[in-house]
Amino acid sequence: MNSKGIKMRLGTALLAVILLAACSDNSGVQSTVTEEAADTATAEAAQTAATGREGAETAAEISGTFLVTEDMVSYEEEDQYSDWEGSGPSYIQLQGDTAALQGEGAVMMGGRITIALPGTYVVSGQLNDGQIVVDLESDGLVRIVLNGAEINSSTSAPIYVKQADKTVISLPPGTSNRLTDGENYVLDDAEEGEPNAAVFSKDDLTINGSGALIVEGRYNNGIVGKDDLKITGGTLVIHAVDDGIVGRDVLAVTEADIEINAGGDGMKSTNDKDADKGFVLLEGGTYRVIAGADGIQAETSVLVTGGEYTLITGGGSVNSSKQADAGQWGGDRGQAGIMKPQDQPAQQSTQVQQSTQAQTSTTDSTSAKAIKAASDITISGGSFIMDSADDAVHSNGTAHITDGTLTITSGDDGIHADSQVIIAGGRTIITKSYEGIEGKLVSMTGGEVHVTASDDGVNVAGGKDGSSQNGRTGQNSFSSTGDAALYLSGGSLTVDAGGDGLDANGSMYMSGGTVIVNGPTNSGNGALDYDGVFEVSGGTLIAAGSSGMTQAPSEASSQYSVLMTFTQVQPAGTITHVQNAGGDTVMTFAPSKDYQSIMISSPELSKDETYMIYTGGSASGNAASGLYADGSYEPGTEVVSFSISKPVTYMSETGETEARAAGPGGGGFGGGRGGGAGMGRPRSGAPAEPAIPAAPSGG
Repeated sequence: MNSKGIKMRLGTALLAVILLAACSDNSGVQSTVTEEAADTATAEAAQTAATGREGAETAAEISGTFLVTEDMVSYEEEDQYSDWEGSGPSYIQLQGDTAALQGEGAVMMGGRITIALPGTYVVSGQLNDGQIVVDLESDGLVRIVLNGAEINSSTSAPIYVKQADKTVISLPPGTSNRLTDGENYVLDDAEEGEPNAAVFSKDDLTINGSGALIVEGRYNNGIVGKDDLKITGGTLVIHAVDDGIVGRDVLAVTEADIEINAGGDGMKSTNDKDADKGFVLLEGGTYRVIAGADGIQAETSVLVTGGEYTLITGGGSVNSSKQADAGQWGGDRGQAGIMKPQDQPAQQSTQVQQSTQAQTSTTDSTSAKAIKAASDITISGGSFIMDSADDAVHSNGTAHITDGTLTITSGDDGIHADSQVIIAGGRTIITKSYEGIEGKLVSMTGGEVHVTASDDGVNVAGGKDGSSQNGRTGQNSFSSTGDAALYLSGGSLTVDAGGDGLDANGSMYMSGGTVIVNGPTNSGNGALDYDGVFEVSGGTLIAAGSSGMTQAPSEASSQYSVLMTFTQVQPAGTITHVQNAGGDTVMTFAPSKDYQSIMISSPELSKDETYMIYTGGSASGNAASGLYADGSYEPGTEVVSFSISKPVTYMSETGETEARAAGPGGGGFGGGRGGGAGMGRPRSGAPAEPAIPAAPSGG
């Protein structure tokens, strides 16, 4: 690369690190990016910050973003289920309107059983209207073993931990237990509004074992822990008028089978006062969550390292938060009720998938994201199926995908971060979205990503699509500032876009990986759209779409590119084939949508070499997203031949043309007027090239 190209590359790359400094703090308020600060960063640091979990930690150090790590949650011996029979337990045998107590530490008054001493308490039978209250006179641990217990309370929480160092609820193997509250409470603390859940703990709470617990939160929430809430086992089926599971300081799960139907959020942490608390850590388990609001939500950060997740929020993507999409996708914010509880957990499994048939009402003011955090979301493992009315993955700071499998159906963005999106691994399939991936800075260093979007496939900066006008809580709030950047250095990205394929209100850089763009088919958008520069130094890039707004990479690129504009629209599936004069294949590609232009950048293109472009014909071998990596090509029609003399060659059916200027990068628009430099050899009888509209301003 020449010295000018190097300076341009460094100059815009510097913005990447500075943008990290604009990450949201724990209150979600972004910092201001100054031009002077850009002079202090380096392009190398920007790339380091975009290389997976280690890079995420580097990014966090630069930006002040709070990242969750697994060692932030410790598990004591009592957090794991163990045999309780040899521990000298006390027994509470529920008998309708009363109970028989055996052992020390608990007293009963009316239907209220109070545990006053540390120890193990085994609860069985049925209590018609009452509760178990933990209110210790001294410090210590209380273990409540629900050994086939049903507790109903018409006026308060069936289990209420008022005072204890720590309480453990154990679910023995083979047992089924049920806790049900009423629609109206007599509050113990009216000022704080407590208790407000069927299981409510003011101190640390752990749930373990392998038995089942069904929770009916008819007053407000299902399970609430005001300090740390840990779940290490059990089958939990929770129905709640508002939130399903809430841990104030920490919500951590290592293993469990959790099924939630909630009118509010499914699972959440709520501490917004302490910068190192209010997070969610999920290391394993199975989750089926239907939520009227967010599926998983953290006041600071979310880390997922494993598990299987089905998250359906706001009635699903058919209730799109994008008002403009209602006609296209049939959005209907209809009323739907909470699912009725079933007696056994097994009977719930098919119901949780009925996303549009059983859901609470969704309004424009409700955040209905599948996973949401104020600071960071990191997914380093697990399998996800998300169907959200709002963004599927939404961070007010940064989002990192380093591993796992994500299948996303979204009514708004598939993945959104106000500051930075980093994809370094895993497999992400966004089957439906308004915009597929959106962030101030987007970096892809590895993994496999497929995006289907009604508007832009990948959008850095945003601000022109009305995405922030949907009225939902936590809505996007970008402005078109021109200081955003897209980095592509590894992995594979396939985009099917109704709007721009790759759109940067700033600059783009590609040094590796494979990127394929199909669409748009309308001339009001382009497969590539950028305001600054688009420098390509490696990888394979193919972008097919309409011709009216097409851009090619910048002249400062060190890898050669060709932009071919056709006179007529080529039908979807029509092969475009490029080969050199010796017959060696550069590229064989069959776009999945109609196209009138195709942009190709490949390491197989060399200066002073002659190439031919064919259309039609047939190809054998394996095609990944329309790109044939092997096999043979049966020639169709030779359209034109050309020689490469500069980084970007613009071609039409009549030969080489000149680019139109389009901002600092000079990417231009393909198929400019006139016959160009006369280096092309048009096919016999080729018609005159079409007139191309003048370049618009902005992205």
